[in-house]
Amino acid sequence: MDKYKLDIVSAGKNFSKIRKAITAGFFFHAARKDPQEGYRTLVENQPVYIHPSSALFQRQPDWVIYHELVMTTKEYMREVTVIDPKWLVELAPRFFKVADPTKMSKRKRQERVEPLYDRYHEPNSWRLSKRRA
Repeated sequence: MDKYKLDIVSAGKNFSKIRKAITAGFFFHAARKDPQEGYRTLVENQPVYIHPSSALFQRQPDWVIYHELVMTTKEYMREVTVIDPKWLVELAPRFFKVADPTKMSKRKRQERVEPLYDRYHEPNSWRLSKRRA
């Protein structure tokens, strides 16, 4: 910070600022929860898993950033933090962009239309036949 004559500013208890800073530096190491098992890296679509020693191992968040991959029985992510996927577009606009729904493949559009799991509603509440007007 001294080298570039930048002010040292504390984030205080606002951990989102810290996670955003990590996302800005490690956006290339983003991974998304795979509906089948584990996670998939966004860049290489490689299957990865949260390391069992991680505090996030039991939580299994939808989107994460990791620092390194360790290969044992599986490819494990270490030093993992939860992120908001919107941060990727905001902090790395030359690398990520919001997909245009008209240019998405049919399979990708269906993923958005038919949610496989919604923790806030009963399993079939999204079906039109279940809704009453």
